[in-house]
Amino acid sequence: MNSKYIILLYLMTVVFSCTTSSKKITNSADYNNYLELAENRTLQNAEDNKKFWTDKLSKSPEQFSYLGKIASSYSQLFSVTADIKNLKIAEEILIKANEKTNYESPGYLMALASNYISQHKFKDAHQLLKKGEAIGDRLNSFQKMLFDVDLELGNYAEAKNYLDKIESMGDFDYLIRLAKWNDHKGNLDAAIKYLEKAKAIAEASNQIVIKKWAYTNLADFYGHAGNIEASYNHYLKALELDPSDAYSKKGIAWIVYSYEKNPDEALRILNSITENYKAPDYYLLKAQIADYKRDSEEKEKQLSQFETAVENPLYGDMYNKYNVLLYTDENIKLDQANTIAKIEVKHRPTPESYDLLAWTYYKKGNLDEALKIVDTHIIDKTYEPSILYHVAEIYKAAGKTDAVKPLKEELLASIYELGPTMETKINNL
Repeated sequence: MNSKYIILLYLMTVVFSCTTSSKKITNSADYNNYLELAENRTLQNAEDNKKFWTDKLSKSPEQFSYLGKIASSYSQLFSVTADIKNLKIAEEILIKANEKTNYESPGYLMALASNYISQHKFKDAHQLLKKGEAIGDRLNSFQKMLFDVDLELGNYAEAKNYLDKIESMGDFDYLIRLAKWNDHKGNLDAAIKYLEKAKAIAEASNQIVIKKWAYTNLADFYGHAGNIEASYNHYLKALELDPSDAYSKKGIAWIVYSYEKNPDEALRILNSITENYKAPDYYLLKAQIADYKRDSEEKEKQLSQFETAVENPLYGDMYNKYNVLLYTDENIKLDQANTIAKIEVKHRPTPESYDLLAWTYYKKGNLDEALKIVDTHIIDKTYEPSILYHVAEIYKAAGKTDAVKPLKEELLASIYELGPTMETKINNL
């Protein structure tokens, strides 16, 4: 075929794909009210609780049990605003509470461990939870959290051991962890089945917190499975419970962008979120959408805002993964990316962390080292599409064409998850 015709056909395809999609799922009338909130009740409740318990402590400073309530308020503020200062203040308060109780209070131990999980301090969380497990009080709760942390740390045998210990098919907490385990093993259908069972329990209990958790996680899993309409409907269900929920709005923005190919509407949704919600990764999503629109100026603006935001030392290692992917995607600071990836492997020797390391070696031109890491630590150990794309690129560079073909087929089926900017890269594998 004539090369000029191929280029013209490609350009026509890009323009067409930017404005059309196979089916429209979303309707702005469904979610506009959630974007234009006059009052964030969740935020106000957290502020009110913080003031109430802080005032009580100031009047009765000997009642250090109030510390847990104040820390909980700051944790809630972090979840609503993504302001890292709130999470760090909660940490300081919880450390003080644990010191006052000689690290023997199950509630304070779990609260501080949960805080560390949010900060990606998984080893610190693990130490606290093992201490709580040894105490023996509220053992089942500690075992549930130990499953979570061992899975994050790549301690898969230990995680499975804890999963077996907490087994109870009628327990919401067990079912969501069983779903997480099956997702880890690559069995998405089973993961969805168990989450649906958990949702039924949550709805029967009518507890808002666990209902919202079930809806948002099912929305994610339905998206992974290609059931976009169910994904959208469950994000809406979560917003009915919490109209300020940034995560659900972001999920809808992704559907609008990746499935419906409507970048401007996706940005409108994201801009409404980031007026009050300050998680740095939203800048990266906006940059990705700007890239799709071929708006290089806006892309650079968003990337710059991300880099400025994560310079805040309070974030610690929370954005290591994002920094590595940014540096490698933009082919900048590759030595720094490699150093960060090594830190991640040290902290969490999971296939996800090894992927970052392999990808930085590949980008630096060290194909042999990248290939060794892929074959030893990644292949057949994770089914995450973004990681499989890196594997495919490394295999292609190594001339392993037979191994690339099945990966390419799987990746083409995962375009929705990866985003439309990845389609050309995958087709070129």
